[in-house]
Amino acid sequence: MIFRSALPDIEIPSLGVYQYATRNVNRIDDSKPVYIDAVTGAELTFGDLKRDSKRLAAGLQDRLGLKKGNVVAVISPNQIDYAVVFFGIIAAGGIPTLANPGQTPKDFQAQLYDSTASIIIAHPIALATVLEVAKNYKFPLSKIFLFGGEEIDGIRPYTDLLGDREAEPVVFTEKELKETPAFLCYSSGTTGRQKGVMTTHYNAVSNFEQYKTSEEVKLHSGLVIMGFLPFFHIYGLNAFINTSLSIGSTVVVIPKFDLTIFCTAIQKYKINMAHVVPPVILLLTKSPVARTFDFSSMQVFISGAAPLSEALASEFYSIYKIPIKQGYGLTETSPVTHLGSALNPVVGSVGKLCANVEAKIISEDGKELGYNEPGELCLRGPNIMKGYWNNKEATDACFDSEGFFHSGDIAIVASIDEDGNFFIVDRLKELIKYKGFQVAPAELEALLLTHKSVVDAAVIGVWSHSEATEYPIAYIQVKPGVKQTDELKKDIQKYVADNAAPHKRLRGGVVFVEQVPKSASGKILRRLLKAKSQHKL
Repeated sequence: MIFRSALPDIEIPSLGVYQYATRNVNRIDDSKPVYIDAVTGAELTFGDLKRDSKRLAAGLQDRLGLKKGNVVAVISPNQIDYAVVFFGIIAAGGIPTLANPGQTPKDFQAQLYDSTASIIIAHPIALATVLEVAKNYKFPLSKIFLFGGEEIDGIRPYTDLLGDREAEPVVFTEKELKETPAFLCYSSGTTGRQKGVMTTHYNAVSNFEQYKTSEEVKLHSGLVIMGFLPFFHIYGLNAFINTSLSIGSTVVVIPKFDLTIFCTAIQKYKINMAHVVPPVILLLTKSPVARTFDFSSMQVFISGAAPLSEALASEFYSIYKIPIKQGYGLTETSPVTHLGSALNPVVGSVGKLCANVEAKIISEDGKELGYNEPGELCLRGPNIMKGYWNNKEATDACFDSEGFFHSGDIAIVASIDEDGNFFIVDRLKELIKYKGFQVAPAELEALLLTHKSVVDAAVIGVWSHSEATEYPIAYIQVKPGVKQTDELKKDIQKYVADNAAPHKRLRGGVVFVEQVPKSASGKILRRLLKAKSQHKL
């Protein structure tokens, strides 16, 4: 059976992302700060953002020849002018592809090459990575610019592109809105290496409207929102760049999570809403330091990107008396498809379908299932991506003939009530989720096979109760004659740490096995390894 949202369908505005986000439906003044740096107190006003994004758009067009549909790579942690760059690229008709500043040169080069980006705007902390990739990729240094206002090693700040002219933001036809990517975030999908997710203008605007319609805490221009989740990730991008600006709220920006800065910002700026991940809820619950701060302004915490346990949510509420609501989504769904209730939460549920979204639950053999029957969650709606950038094979593999996107997650729709609450109970896909970041086992396995002592490897996720997240753990078969020692385990962990992004480290450890279990066809039997890992952590 097909499950449909209990909410009435909504009309999706025929607007591009720039026009939607800056149309100012709540009539805020140009002098209002829309972004505040939690550390320095620096502010970016609504007027600043509109002016500078259009001046940047003009510079990209006039001085760098940016054309409609060209891709620009942005690699930076959170900062108050991230939105200027993001919207400036879109206003010029370009497509921003957003990169993790902590990724390795190899990963960034893969994204740069796959996205066909012709311009890079980078934060100084990522400059070494960018310059290494530029050398390997023969990328012109004249097309690389920096956040921060200062020239470093001959690389100029992006503000040098800002002239007197303010470009008229590019307008898209109704057909173009549904066909043209607004931005490219990268995801591993249900498996494998990173792929560029084509989130069209229509997809993005649809999800902004769906989120606002499903949100029981009224979204208005008076809200002050915590902005620490990475802006390059679809969760942070949707919450703090697009939706927040469209309602005219203020986002207090933290470059990277720090407990004291986080708590101080809530108290100082009287923050009302915070989007978080379960490890942050765990830290706030366990830390005696956090309890010394005044959280009385907080109305709600919204938790996503990974499961939040009933026990942890209850413990948090018993301490702070602030409701938590859960949600569900993926990069491919722009991202939100389900939102739960903060006022009347259903234990363990990720919530109900957002407006205009349909779902079905299917068995391994493709049969449609009903209530209380676990199966793969498949989704259809205006917020579902167009597909993967330049990757028809991967796109075709995740959509069925009815246009449903196959999520790779195992879900149940409960019949205990008539509200259609969904429960995510397992994951069909093999991806590991470390604090909201995706880790593809196949990628780490390929890296491990290049270690001098490894003959075969398998990687799975193991749950850390202390950190409320998954850790990658490696099962290693060593070469004949190699001794299985603790020193070798540490060496293998260091090898991964030296050659992979920080979130991909083997925090779950290394386990030696005589042989990696595989099926007759050679497929790694991860379920057997998962059974072995239950005693870990």
